[in-house]
This record gives sequence, C-alpha cells and structure tokens, in this order.
Amino acid sequence: MSHQFAIEHDVIGVGFGPSNLALAIALDECARRSRLKFTPMFVERQPHFTWHGGMLLPGSDMQISFLKDLVSLRDPTSPFTFVNYLHKTGRLLDFINCRTFYPSRLEFNEYLRWVAARFKSQTAYGETIVAVEPVTAGQTVTSLRVYSRTLAGGETIRLTKNLVVAVGGKPYIPEVFAKVADDPRLIHSSRYLDRIEHVGLSGRATRVAVVGGGQSATEVTLDLHSRFPHARIDLIFRGHALKPSDSSPFVNEIFNPSFTDFIYGQPCERREAIVRNFRNTNYAVVDSDLLDQLYRLLYQQRVSGDIKVALHPRSEIVNIDADSAGIEIGLVDKFEGGSHRSTYDAVILATGYDRETPHAFLGSIRRYVRDDVLDRHYKFVTSPAFRPQIHLQGYAEASHGLSDTLLSVLATRSQEIAESLLSTVSQRELVASA
Repeated sequence: MSHQFAIEHDVIGVGFGPSNLALAIALDECARRSRLKFTPMFVERQPHFTWHGGMLLPGSDMQISFLKDLVSLRDPTSPFTFVNYLHKTGRLLDFINCRTFYPSRLEFNEYLRWVAARFKSQTAYGETIVAVEPVTAGQTVTSLRVYSRTLAGGETIRLTKNLVVAVGGKPYIPEVFAKVADDPRLIHSSRYLDRIEHVGLSGRATRVAVVGGGQSATEVTLDLHSRFPHARIDLIFRGHALKPSDSSPFVNEIFNPSFTDFIYGQPCERREAIVRNFRNTNYAVVDSDLLDQLYRLLYQQRVSGDIKVALHPRSEIVNIDADSAGIEIGLVDKFEGGSHRSTYDAVILATGYDRETPHAFLGSIRRYVRDDVLDRHYKFVTSPAFRPQIHLQGYAEASHGLSDTLLSVLATRSQEIAESLLSTVSQRELVASA
C-alpha cells in the first residue's frame, strides 16, 4: 500500500477521457494567465489513453466537426487544436485535400492521445477510484481523501481540495439479458473490438445478433458482415425503421454553448420537453451515409439471393436462454404479435450507456449534497460546511441539454469549470495575504 500524503492536489479528476483532457488544458491556461500555482492530478482506470477503443472501427468517421475539438471554440490559436496536431504530424495539407470536416474516429483518437501525452506528469493510469472520504477540521470539511486501486491490486491514497468526475457512462445491459451478463458470447458494443475475435466466428457459418437501432448497432452490423463473410447477422430493434440523425444546420444550433444557458434557464418540465424534442439528433438514429451503405448491402443481397444480413424491426426481446449451443433469443413482434426464437453464436448489445448520476465512491459525502441537480457550472450544491467543489462532466443532460454528453461543449465547459476551481485558489491567496 502506498500512502501519498506529501502533496495535497488542488483538484483530482476522476477519469481522463476527452472531458477531463479538455479540463487539463483549460486549467493549465487559466493558471498561467492568472499566475496562480495549481496542482491537478487525473486518475484513469485504463492502462493508457484510449477513447472508445472498442468502437474504433476501420472506416468509421466522426459525426462532429473537427473544429469542435478540445479547444478551438474557445481559443483557435491554442497549440492543442486538431489543426495544430495535423500540422505537427505533417498531415495538414493531406487532410485539406480530403475536403471533409469529419476525420476518421481512429485519427481523432490519435489527436486525443497526442494531447494526453503532454499531460503525462499529471496523470495516473491503471487506477480505479474506489472511495472518497471527507477530511474535517471541526465541523468543516476542508478537503477529500481519495482512494484508488491499481491494476495489480495495490491501493493509493491522495488528498485533494476539489474533485471533477468524468468517467463516462456505464454500458447498459437490458434487464432481459441479466442472467447471461457474464457469458463471454454476450458483448456490449463498448468492448466490441476487444472481444469479437475471441468468440470463434471465423471460417464457419455462424449466427450473430446485434441489438439496437442506432449508430453503433449499424456500424457493428456492417463491420461484422465485412469481418465474418460467412456469418448470418440479425439486426434486432424496437422501432419501425432505422432513422437518420438530424444534423441540419438550424437544429445543430442546439449544440452551441449559448444554448446551454437557454436550457438551464428553463423550468424543469420545459427542459424535459426540449430534450425530448431533439432526441433525434443523438439517440436511436443513424448517420444518413451509413444508412445508405446498409440499404445498398441489403439490396445487393436481394439481387444475389445470398441473405447474410437481416433486419428485425418492431421486435421486443422477451426472454433469453443460454447453453453450449449458443444464446437463444425469444422475440415478439410488437404490432402483429407473432413470436419466434433463434440461437446465436454471439450477441452484440449496442444498447448505449447508463448515465445516471454517479457513483458508489461518492457515497460517504452524499450527506453534504443538497440535491443531485448541478448548478450552472456543473457543480454539486453542498452545505456551507463543505468547502470542496465537486463538478460532474457528462451527467447533466436533463439540466444543461443534449450537448452535455457530447464533444460539442468541451472547450467552453472546461473553461467554466477551470475558472470556478481557480477562483478558490485566488480567494485563499487573498485571505493568506490579508
């Protein structure tokens, strides 16, 4: 066990994906500009930086402009822009010749890794936060003690004045799959590339089910068809049809940073109505180009008569069984009432993520939190005796809008949180000098 009490960090960031990576940049910039000393530390459970590694599929492109990178909307002159990454890697002219706003997902991941490498000294990889405890002086909570577990099973303890939680969503496993959740033949899309080659689908006629009606489900279906040409693939979803995402320019303005202020200023019921109204920008929808690709594939199957990919719309999964032969799925047609059962060698769940307010490790400080609604700067409202700031990134869709779980607001949100955190350092220095 290692006890690291020598340094009390000004903030510990839980998770080091794009959200806290953007925060690392914003904190560095704010500290330099204000000439304040600020000591952040970011703790990431993965052994190295990877962004959605399980879905870095060959040929998959971003669905968001490269200009919505970690910093450009806040400061296009920053050395951490995607354009500067291209310049430093010698690919700027080649990218311009591609004539696109949408780089491949693989390249954007490489950009994020390039930025993350610049903050290596502030990052502890291969550690999972397991507990956060209040440190008190009298009746006042002055700081937090943060416990993490390493991949080797060791424990590290750190102190921090503030906390920023940005660990992403938890892969959502529908309740009907609960009894086979540990079956290696059941794979959530978040682990798709990590596990798909290990379930024995190569070189033989197999059956695979993909569950879901959105972008990930469609991408996985097309990748499976390319990767395992002998496999029969059933795409199972509840809607009437696969639907295109709405990325038209006027609708896209809901992802502008200024829209966050508009959403936050609305009464709760109006916020819910607005989020529902724009769900077709992000949930259970597919990029139009990808829909065209899948439709052409299905049409060519009709021409050749060799059916390898089949769609099952309006389908409700009602029961699951598993044995040595495979995972059996029982379906009911939601409208016509017919039912059938099929057995699969593998089942891929493209069922999204659970982003309910976290997290077990925050349990011991819950009593200081007034409610689970975050303030405008993504911070828990806490009792007066609780000094640490606790910010959450990616858990405020209901109060801050659909952009909260996406890349669109990274540059501005990180700036807002950084300024909030740095304000406490300024106040401490003023008190110390008084």
